[in-house]
Amino acid sequence: MRGLSNDHLSCCVNSLLQTFSATWELADILEKWDAAGVSVEGRNVPLELKRVLVAMRADLHQPAPHRNFLHCLDRNFIRLNFQHDADEVFLSILNLMQQQMDNKALALEIQNLYKISVETELQCSECDFVQTRSSFLLSLPLHIKEDHNSLEECMSSFFERQELSGINCCFCPQCETKRPSRQVKLSLKGVKLSSLPRILCVHLERFRNRRGFPRKLDCTVSFPEAFDFSAIRKEAFSADFKQTACRYTLFAVVVHSGSTMCGHYTAYVHDRGSRRWHYADDSHVQQVCPFRRKQALIFLPS
Repeated sequence: MRGLSNDHLSCCVNSLLQTFSATWELADILEKWDAAGVSVEGRNVPLELKRVLVAMRADLHQPAPHRNFLHCLDRNFIRLNFQHDADEVFLSILNLMQQQMDNKALALEIQNLYKISVETELQCSECDFVQTRSSFLLSLPLHIKEDHNSLEECMSSFFERQELSGINCCFCPQCETKRPSRQVKLSLKGVKLSSLPRILCVHLERFRNRRGFPRKLDCTVSFPEAFDFSAIRKEAFSADFKQTACRYTLFAVVVHSGSTMCGHYTAYVHDRGSRRWHYADDSHVQQVCPFRRKQALIFLPS
C-alpha cells in the first residue's frame, strides 16, 4: 500500500481513496473505460480517479501523487482546505462518476456495485391502506444509540417500523386526509430490502444535532469480520427479494477521530494479495492486527 500526503486538509479524501484502491471491482471497471473522448481535462472525476488508482498500485515507497485528483474535486465543489464528511464525499464521487463518464454502461456498472434497492412502505393507522415506493441507496445509514451498539442491533433498528406523527405524517389517498398533529399514532413507515449490492457500504451515524448544536457520539460499536443478512429478521426483505448469497466480509473501515468541529480521518484496509490488514494515516502506512471499534464500514462479499 502507498500512502497519500495530507494536502489542503485532504485526510477525508485520502481515506476514501485507500478504500477505492482496495475495491478491485471498481478499478477493473475504470480500467476498461477508454477516456480518450473526455474533453474537459482537469475537471473529470472518474478520469482523475482512474489515474490516481493506477499510481497507488505502483510498487514505490513514496506517497502516491494525487494532487490533480484533489484539485479536480475542488473544481466540482468538493473544496480544498475544508473539513468534509466522508459519507457525503463518497456519495458525491459516485454521483460525479455517473454524470461525467461518457460510457454510460460502465457508469451504471459502477453504480450497481454499491446499489441497495429498497422498498418503502407507508401504512395509514386509520384505514390500514399501504403505499409503497421503490428507490435505492448507495450506502446504508444506521442510527446508533448513546451506549454500546452492535452492527446486528443497528441493522435491526433500521428495518423496524416507525410511527410518524405531526408534520411527519403522510397523506392517505384512501382516507383522503392527513391526520391532525394532535393524533399520536398516524402512520407507520417501514423499509424493506429488494436487492443487495456486490459491495455494501454501511454508514454509522455518530453525529447528532441537539438544541441547534452538533455533537458526536463516541460510544462503542462492535461488528464482526463476516456478516450474513440471513440473520436479520424476515420482515426486512420485500416479497421480490430473490438473492441467496447475502454474506459479506469486511475489507475496509474509514475512521473519524475527534469532534464535530475538528477531526481527522484514517482508514483500515485489508490487502487481498497478502491477506493482511493495514492502517493508513495519510502518508503513513503500517501493518496492523484486526480491530473492533470504528466510525464507518465498507463490506465486500466473500
